[in-house]
Amino acid sequence: MSVDRRELLRGVPIFSSLSDRELDLLLTYTTTKRLKKRAFLCRRGDPGLQLFAVMEGRLRVVGEGGDGREVVFNFMDPGDVIGEISILDSQPRSATVEAVQESVLLALHRRDLLPFFERNPKAAMKLATVLAESVRRLSELVEDTVFLGLPSRLAKTLLSLGRRYGKETPQGLLIDQKLPQHELGELVGTSRESINKQLRQWGEEGLVQVERGYVTLTDRERLQELARLLPR
Repeated sequence: MSVDRRELLRGVPIFSSLSDRELDLLLTYTTTKRLKKRAFLCRRGDPGLQLFAVMEGRLRVVGEGGDGREVVFNFMDPGDVIGEISILDSQPRSATVEAVQESVLLALHRRDLLPFFERNPKAAMKLATVLAESVRRLSELVEDTVFLGLPSRLAKTLLSLGRRYGKETPQGLLIDQKLPQHELGELVGTSRESINKQLRQWGEEGLVQVERGYVTLTDRERLQELARLLPR
């Protein structure tokens, strides 16, 4: 097996502390899954028997709101893990996952992964951390939808993306990830048109710069104020 695949797997947070020998053992259990753009990795209600680590591409995790409308929980990028909840409780998938771009994933079956975690408690603890972060993220999503207006939700989302993908430039913090406005709209629960209007306004006010789908945060202090702003 190639060193490249080993290093890709090491980039997944729950496996980052494993030794080369442990990673090589884990790789013997993996299979590779390739998805075309708009193909589904899984649908809500499917059996949850595999954990997936994103190697290339981008996927979105979609649920259903109380009114039956589609709700985007998150976008998954290289290094992210999908299916960690189902792999532990063996319950059906709680959300639908669709490829936004052509994607490559490593798949690990539950029957192989659970014994591996028993032998590698550090990896199991990392998985627990990932689970806690997922629960916290969903809780924040619900709170933000209920309590925050669009400017606050968008500012909070951009700052979060900046922490994850940010690259300092003379103009400000560049989110080094292309952000189509319809995807931003899905993340904050609004339309592409509303995102376009808000970004255009912030561009005029000097809070952000938008160029060819990339957003630079030019006034993070003001965005942080907006992210904490509750509607009156």
